[in-house]
Amino acid sequence: METLLWVLLPGFVAVASGLLVWFVMESRMEVKLARERETLAEERGAMDAEKASFGANLEPSIRAAEERAKRNALEGFLGELRVEQRHYTRENRLLTQTRRALVLQERMYFRNIPLSDWIEHEILLEDGVDVERLVQDMTVFDKPVVSIADIQRPKKALA
Repeated sequence: METLLWVLLPGFVAVASGLLVWFVMESRMEVKLARERETLAEERGAMDAEKASFGANLEPSIRAAEERAKRNALEGFLGELRVEQRHYTRENRLLTQTRRALVLQERMYFRNIPLSDWIEHEILLEDGVDVERLVQDMTVFDKPVVSIADIQRPKKALA
C-alpha cells in the first residue's frame, strides 16, 4: 500500500497543481480581459465625444459650403443669360403727315435657348433725336437689375 501511495501521490499532486495553475491563469486572463474592456470603453467614449464635437463644428461648415455651391450655380446660370436686341425705324404715312417711330425688340436667351418672346417697344421719334441714346434708355433687359455680377456681397466668416 505504501508503494501504491508513492506511485499515486505524485500523479495526484501533478493533477492538483495543474488544476491550480489553470484556475490562476483563468483568473489572470479575466483580469486582463476586464482591463482591455475598460480601455476600449474609455476610448469609445472619447471617440463619441469627439464625434459629437466634430459634428457640431462640421454642420455650419457644411451649410456654408451648400450655400456657396448654390450661389455659384445661380451666378453661373445668370452668367449664361444674354440678351439679343434689334431696332429699326418705321415710317407711317397718313395723308400729308409722316410719323417716324423707333421699334426696339429684345429677347432673352440662356446659352442659345430663347427664354422669352420678342418684347417690342415703339417710340415716336422727333426730328434731331439721338436714336442710339434712345435705344439705351428704352431697353428692358440691359438694366443693372438683371446683371448680378456687379453686386458686392458681404463676406461671411465661417464659424
